[in-house]
Amino acid sequence: MDLENLRTYCLSKPGTSEDTPFDANTLVFRVGGKIFLFTNIANEGPLSFSVKNEPEKVVELKDHFEGILPGYHLNKKFWITVNMGTDVNTPLALQLIDKSYEMVCSSLPKKVQATLE
Repeated sequence: MDLENLRTYCLSKPGTSEDTPFDANTLVFRVGGKIFLFTNIANEGPLSFSVKNEPEKVVELKDHFEGILPGYHLNKKFWITVNMGTDVNTPLALQLIDKSYEMVCSSLPKKVQATLE
């Protein structure tokens, strides 16, 4: 998976927008105004990105995959950084993106959630 595939996949999700609110290198994907994925677009190596997950699953993922680390500059209870080009394959990366999107969607007000369906 590369940056363009990541962008295409994230933007295919209902209600998703992208912006660079922190600096020119940090691309953020949001749903309902809430962030579900961060990535550094200036990174010249393999793609890496940060997503949300459930606390129990965060521990399990970090224990089982060398390419999954605590979220860089994020709440490490909920956020992980996924490094492609490691033992993390594209199907797993897509599942992790889906989970993050779903978690953020479920935290949105019901009225906003209804517009995403």
